[in-house]
Amino acid sequence: MTFPPIAEIKKELQHTDVDVLMELCLRLAKYKKENKELLGYLLFESQNETSYVRQIKEDIDTQFEELRGKNTYLLKKMLRKILRFTNRHIKYSNVAETDLELRIYFCQKVKEANVPLKSSPTLYNLYHGQLKKIEATLSKLPEDIQGDYTRAIELIR
Repeated sequence: MTFPPIAEIKKELQHTDVDVLMELCLRLAKYKKENKELLGYLLFESQNETSYVRQIKEDIDTQFEELRGKNTYLLKKMLRKILRFTNRHIKYSNVAETDLELRIYFCQKVKEANVPLKSSPTLYNLYHGQLKKIEATLSKLPEDIQGDYTRAIELIR
């Protein structure tokens, strides 16, 4: 079975009735959790990005509280879970500043939790992968905004 390209879907949606569009959106939201979360973000959170970032940071804090006293194996699993959560919400937002803030915050929390990065190559690579993504995102921003994040990045290196 072949699926139509996005352009064709877009044209079809332009000719579709509003009630049918609403029904399609609700059906998509019921189909998969990520679709529901994305639709919720677009409808309720996208107008106030700072509130959204604050809420995600609180959720990250809650998840990091569970890390205390875990062995390295569980630490790896839980950090990956937190990172998946963070990446998913970065993807919903699609705003470079939100991307930077959440990745920097994740790295700050890893530092605060005293995660043994040097004793585990997996944890080391995970952390430094985030630093590389921060640098890549930072390079795409204007210089005046880059300066705002430079100090925070220096603290997490």
